[in-house]
Amino acid sequence: MDSLLLITILIVVMALAFDFINGFHDTANSIATSVSTKALKPRHAIILAATMNFVGAMAFTGVAKTITKDIVDPFTLADGKGSLVILSALIAGIAWNLITWYYGIPSSSSHAIIGSIAGAAMAAAGFAALNASGFVKIIQALILSPILAFGAGFLIYSIFKVVFKNNNLPKTNKRFRYFQVATAALQSFTHGTNDAQKAMGIITMALIANGFQETTDIAFWVQFCCALAMGLGTSVGGWKIIKTVGGKIMKIRPVNGVAADLTGASVIFGATAIGLPVSTTHVISSSILGVGASHRVKGVKWGTAQRMLITWVITLPISASLAAIIYYILDLFF
Repeated sequence: MDSLLLITILIVVMALAFDFINGFHDTANSIATSVSTKALKPRHAIILAATMNFVGAMAFTGVAKTITKDIVDPFTLADGKGSLVILSALIAGIAWNLITWYYGIPSSSSHAIIGSIAGAAMAAAGFAALNASGFVKIIQALILSPILAFGAGFLIYSIFKVVFKNNNLPKTNKRFRYFQVATAALQSFTHGTNDAQKAMGIITMALIANGFQETTDIAFWVQFCCALAMGLGTSVGGWKIIKTVGGKIMKIRPVNGVAADLTGASVIFGATAIGLPVSTTHVISSSILGVGASHRVKGVKWGTAQRMLITWVITLPISASLAAIIYYILDLFF
């Protein structure tokens, strides 16, 4: 029991570290447009995002329950291998997040951790370890959400163009700059409702696998600690990601930023409402791409979009492979 308790504590610490890193890695996306248009000063944007992420993380637990039970059945991990599976997944997810953050690539923490859990579980017990129906449902959400965000961003900005076509452009942008403060707060809130819950699900999975919990309910202390870790991570800031999302996709004006923020927030919150994890990184980036394509196709830096698409495709298999390798190494020693 002592060894189980120690490894459970280690997993909790690692999961909170993942959440902290997720905070400065992914949360930058939710405020990138407002910083790039100077609607918010960087320091104010970070404080706003940190606060709203914490509030969002405390508001829902549906996505956390999905992570707990729909990738791998935690009740089948109680043979001593469960801790190694979860620990390997966390190490792989953190490693991939740090690598992509270092190079300023807006990769997905969601893809990384979901791929890592699947890879480590398959290394431990083969394909049978996966909850097939739940895993397929999650993959479908990860694939469809950016496509939906692109289409919705294109549509919303097209409506904006019709509604505001006769307005004075400088005055319109000035008004939208004020409104962008609210949309940045909304997007940060929705980010917290989805992304912070992934660590909650992992901790709950470990508690079940190691016999400290018998249901998939998310304990309040787990929810609070993960919300706090996400908020603290956000306060550190992810300036490399902000530069990529806020300036290297297209030149963003306040009216573009509001359209992109509303799109991203709507898609993310829609996923949260039905308990599905999505990549907030790719949803927000795709929203900006959709808005940019509607504004002026040639104004979009499609080279950046191509690099993001490649990262989107490779993150799942790379993180799964990395987690499997880490699992085999840990299994040799433990």
